[in-house]
Amino acid sequence: MPCERKPMRYGHSEGHTEVCFDDSGKFIVTCGNDGDVRIWEGLDDDDPKFITVGEKAYSLALKNNKLVTASSNNTVQIHTFPDGDPDGILTRFTTNATHVTFNSSGSRVAAGSSDFMVKVVEVSDSSQQKTLRGHEAPVLSVTFDPKDDFLASASCDGNVVVWNIKEQSQLISWPLLQKTNDVSNAKSLCRLAWQPGTAKFLAVPVESKVQLYERESWDHVSTLSDDLLTQLVNVVAWSPCGQFLAAGSVGGSLNVWDVSSKLCVERQKHEKGFTVCGLAWHPSGSQIAYTDTEGCLGLLDGLRTSTSNSTNTASKAAVTKPAKDYDALFDDDDDDRVMDEGQSDTNSPVKKPIAGDDDDDDDDFLMPATGRVRSRAILDDENSLDTGSLKLGQEKFGDDGDTGSGVVPAAPLVPLRPAYEGPMPTPPQKAFQPGSTPAHLTHRFMMWNSVGIVRDYNDEQDNAIDVEFHDTAVHHAMHLTNTLGHTMADLSQEAVLLACPGTDELASKLQCLHFSSWDTNKEWMVDLPQGEDVRALCLGQGWAAVATSALMIRVFSIGGVQREIFSLPGNVVCMVAHGEQLLIVYHRAPGFDGEQALGVQLLQFGPRKSQLIHGEPLPLSHRSYLSWLGFTAEGTPCYVDSEGVVRMLNRSVGNTWTPVCNTRETCKSKSDSYWVVGIHENPQQLRCIPCKGSRYPPTLPRPAVAILPFKLPLCQTSTEKGQMEEQYCRSLLFSNHFSFLSSSGYEIDEEAQSQSQKDQQELLMKMFALSCKLEREFRCVELAELMTQKVVTLAIRYASRSRRMALAQRLSEIALEKSNQIQEAEPEEEEEDYSSVRRPSGSGQSEAAQGRHSSRRYQEEEQEEEQREEEEGREMETDEASETKKRVNPFAKEAVSPVKTNLTPITKGGRANPFKVLGSGKPSSASGQPRVTNILDNMTTSRKSFPLSGPAGKQNKNTVLKPLAPRPKTKTQSTLLQMSGTKASNKKTQQNTQLAADRQKQPEAPTPASPADNTENKRPKTGFQFWLEENRKSITADNPDLEETDVIKEAMGRFRTLSAEDRLSWTERAKTGDPADLKKRKRAEGGAEGAETEKGQAEADENSAKKKKSLDPSSKLSAFAFNKN
Repeated sequence: MPCERKPMRYGHSEGHTEVCFDDSGKFIVTCGNDGDVRIWEGLDDDDPKFITVGEKAYSLALKNNKLVTASSNNTVQIHTFPDGDPDGILTRFTTNATHVTFNSSGSRVAAGSSDFMVKVVEVSDSSQQKTLRGHEAPVLSVTFDPKDDFLASASCDGNVVVWNIKEQSQLISWPLLQKTNDVSNAKSLCRLAWQPGTAKFLAVPVESKVQLYERESWDHVSTLSDDLLTQLVNVVAWSPCGQFLAAGSVGGSLNVWDVSSKLCVERQKHEKGFTVCGLAWHPSGSQIAYTDTEGCLGLLDGLRTSTSNSTNTASKAAVTKPAKDYDALFDDDDDDRVMDEGQSDTNSPVKKPIAGDDDDDDDDFLMPATGRVRSRAILDDENSLDTGSLKLGQEKFGDDGDTGSGVVPAAPLVPLRPAYEGPMPTPPQKAFQPGSTPAHLTHRFMMWNSVGIVRDYNDEQDNAIDVEFHDTAVHHAMHLTNTLGHTMADLSQEAVLLACPGTDELASKLQCLHFSSWDTNKEWMVDLPQGEDVRALCLGQGWAAVATSALMIRVFSIGGVQREIFSLPGNVVCMVAHGEQLLIVYHRAPGFDGEQALGVQLLQFGPRKSQLIHGEPLPLSHRSYLSWLGFTAEGTPCYVDSEGVVRMLNRSVGNTWTPVCNTRETCKSKSDSYWVVGIHENPQQLRCIPCKGSRYPPTLPRPAVAILPFKLPLCQTSTEKGQMEEQYCRSLLFSNHFSFLSSSGYEIDEEAQSQSQKDQQELLMKMFALSCKLEREFRCVELAELMTQKVVTLAIRYASRSRRMALAQRLSEIALEKSNQIQEAEPEEEEEDYSSVRRPSGSGQSEAAQGRHSSRRYQEEEQEEEQREEEEGREMETDEASETKKRVNPFAKEAVSPVKTNLTPITKGGRANPFKVLGSGKPSSASGQPRVTNILDNMTTSRKSFPLSGPAGKQNKNTVLKPLAPRPKTKTQSTLLQMSGTKASNKKTQQNTQLAADRQKQPEAPTPASPADNTENKRPKTGFQFWLEENRKSITADNPDLEETDVIKEAMGRFRTLSAEDRLSWTERAKTGDPADLKKRKRAEGGAEGAETEKGQAEADENSAKKKKSLDPSSKLSAFAFNKN
C-alpha cells in the first residue's frame, strides 16, 4: 500500500490536536489548544474557515452536518456545519470533557470526562441522557458499537470497559493500561475504535501493539504488531471498509495493518518524530489525515484501497518494476516457481473470501513465507509494494463493479524471500547529552550538572541560551544569543562548550567560551570538516572532547589546541568527562528483541595516558536504553537506564558494574520518573528531580532537586542480617574511590576514609555478634577474616564472654596469622614508600626502568648502612636518609619522642608514609599494626590498644621510655592464664604494661653487640648484602687499594650489571635466609634461653623460647580468650 506523505503544515498552537473528515470527504476539520475549530478545503488551503468554541478545544466529532466539540468550559457544544452557527449545549460536566464521538447513524453522542463519567446523549433531544459510572479516574476515550448496543471506554485507572448502553451496566473490564492521575500525564490516549460494518472487532491500543477483542464473546482473538514499532500506540482508526486499521504512535510512527492477514502494509514516520494524537480516514479510504501534539496537520495520500482498478495498476507496476534493490540478489533464480506455500492450490492471492468468513485461523490467511512484511524499513525501497497483502479484501473496495479484479493472477509472479522467523533488530538509540531534555522542546535544559544549568529558549520571539552557576563565585550568570542554533552544551568550572549541527551550506561548529582564561580573548570556535556533525561533547579539566558522525573523537585543549584524534568502533550514544577521565558509550553492534548492544570505553588523560576500560559491553536492564551517564563527584563512572536502575563502576572487582539504586521503587505511579542530575559517594546521595507523569522536568518554574538513598539489591534486605550485609557491601563499594584518587595523585580526605573503615569494622562486629546469637560459628570465622587485627580482639572477647571457647581459639589463630602477615608486609611497604618518595609522579618510566631504579635505591640504602657501621658519627650522604631519620610513626601511641613528627609530603599525592623506619634504621615499635589501627578506639572503653613487641619492638635511640623492672615470662604467662573475673581492669592494664616492658627490655639484656651486629639483627638482609658477602674477596683482590666506601660503590656497579633473574634470585635468598644466619639465630636464642634459666625458668626448651620471643597481641589474645571472665 504505497502512499505519499505530504509535508506537515501549521494548524493550531502547541498542544493536543484532533482531526476528522466530513461525510463527503470535501473538508478536513481540526481543533486544537487555541480553542478554534478550523475547516480546511484541503491541505493546501491557506485561509481555512475557523470557529471559536472556547479557550481550548479538547475533542470534536462530525456527522450529518452536526459538529460536536468538547471545550474548556466543561460543556459539550453543537454547531451547524459548515456554517459554524451555535446550535446549543448537549451536556455539561463538572470538569472538562476529554473525548466525544458520534454513533454510526449520528443520532447519539458519547462523551467522556475528567470527572470519571461517560454520558450518552440524544442529539435530537439533549434531555435524554444516560450516565455510565464506574471508572475511578479520568476517561481517555469512548467509542460506539456500530450496532448501537454497546459502548467501550478507556480510563486513566488502567481499565478498558465495555458497557451495555440500555442497561447502563458494565459487561466486562480489562486492566490493560498504565494507571495515571490525569489525561495530561497518560502515556497513551488509548483511542479505541470499533470495526465499522460488521462490528466484529474492538481495537484497543496496548503499549506498542493493537489488541483485537471479539464482539459478544469479548475474547482476545488477535494482536497486530510490527517489529519496527517500539513506541506506545496512541490512536487507532479503521478504514471505512473495515479491512484495514491505521495506528499513530507516541514516537510519530504511522502504521497500517491488513487485519485479515495481520500484515503491516504501510509504514510512515512523522517528519519530526512528534507524537501523533489525531487520526482520520477519508470516506473513500484513499487518504489518512493526522495531527500531532505541536498543532500541525499532515496527510498520507494515495493509499489506493478504494478501487480495484487502482490496485490492479499498482500490482502490475510492482510486477514490471526492475529488480534494482536488494531483492534482485535472490530473485533471479526463482522467477519460474512460486515460493509461498499459501498459494500452492490456486493462483489467486485470495485463498478464501475472508470478509465473509468468521474463522480466525491464521493458516487460512494469505501470508508471505516470511510471516511478516519484508522489512521494508531496512531492505526495501520506501515505496515498494507488498502486492499479496494489498490484494486482500479487494472485494470490499470495488467501486467500479469489476468482479474479476479479485483474482488477477499477478501476485504469483513476484517471488518472495525465504522465511526468517528470528528476532528483529532493535532501532539504535540516538546520541544524547546527559542532563539535557529533548531538542524539539521550545524551552529546554541543554545541561544540568554539578556546576550549573544551561537553558535554551527557542520560540518565535527569541532564540537564546542562559547559563546559570550553582556557585556564583565561579562566574556570574550569562545570557547568550543563539544565532548559530546550538543544540548541545556542556558546562565546567572553566568554560562553556556549545555545538550546532551542520547544514548544506554551513559546517558543524564547536564554540567554547573559556571564561576562566586570564587573557582578554575568552572565546574560540572550530569548524568541523564538511559532512561531519557533532553528536556528543564534554568538558574535562583543561580539555574538551567531541564525538562526531564520522565515528571519531576529537580532543582539544581548553584554549583551542587540537590534541588528540582517534576512531570509535561504533556510533556514539553518550560521552562525559571528569578531571582527567573520559567515558564514552557507543553502539558496538545491532541490538535484537528490544535490547541495545552498547559498549563502553574509559580513558585517562594527563601526563600518563591510559585506557582503563577497553570497549566492554555495557550492562542494561531488559529491553531498556541508556538515559543518563556521568561521574560521581569523586570521579567514579556511573549511569542510569530507562528502567531507573543506577549502576556504578566497581573498581575492586575488575571494573564491573554494580547496581546501587532503583529509582522506580520510590515512584508512586508507573508514569512517574526521576531525572538524575548528580551522584555523590561521600555523603551517599543520588540527586534527581521528580517528574510527575513524565520523563523530563519543565524549565519553569525551576524544579526542585530531591535526594534519594542508595540501596544494593541484596537478598532478604528486610531482615537484620540482610540490612547489615547491604550496608557493609555498599560501604565497601563507596570507599573504592579513596584508593583510586590516591593512586591517581589526588589528595584524599583521610578523616572520611578512616570513618568509612571504622563503619565497616563496626558493621562486621555487629554481624559477628548476630551470627554468635544464631550459633553460626563458621560464619563468625568468615566475618573475622574480614576484620582488622584490632577488631579480632573484640571478637575474641565477645566469643569468650559467650562461652564459645572453640570459636575463641580459632579467632586467636586468625589474629596470629594477621599479625604475621602484617610483619611480613612491613618491609615491602617500606620499599614501596621509598620508591614513592624517590620517583616523581607521572614520570612515564617503563616497568623495567622502574625496576632498575628501585634496585639502585636498595643498593644505595645498603651502602648507607655500611657507612654507618664504619663511621658511626658521620652524616648520611643522601637526602633520603636524612628524611627518614626524622620520621616517626604517627600510629605508635606508646612511643614518646622529643623529635617532632615530620610528615614529609610525597610528590605523588601529598601523603606521608606512616610506616617509614625510625632514625636508627629500625622499624618503630608499632609499625606492625595496620593503617586502621586506631579506627575503633571509640568502640570500647574497657581496653586500649595492645603494644607490640618482638622483632619490631626495639626502642629508638631518641625515645625516652624507661622500661619497668623485668619479670620472668613464665610467671607473667601463668598470671595471664589464671586471671579471674574479680580483678579490676586497672590491674590487667598494669600487667600488660609490665609485660610489654619485659619484652622491650629483653633484647637489651645481653651484652650489647657491635653496631654491625645490631644492624644485622635489626633489619633483614637484602639480596645485595648477600651478594656482597660472597663477592667481597674478589672485589678487594681486583682493587686492593680501595676504601670500604669505594668497595661498596664498586660492588653496586657490578650488582647492577647482573641480569634481572640473577638479582631476583639473590633477593629470594635474602627472604628465605642464609643457613649460617639461621645457625646464628639459634645460638642467640640458645643464649637467651640460658639467661632465662638462670633467672628461674628451669623448664624451657628451644621451641618455648621461640614462642616467648615472638609473643605478640595475638598470643595475649589466645591466652585472654580462655580467661574465665
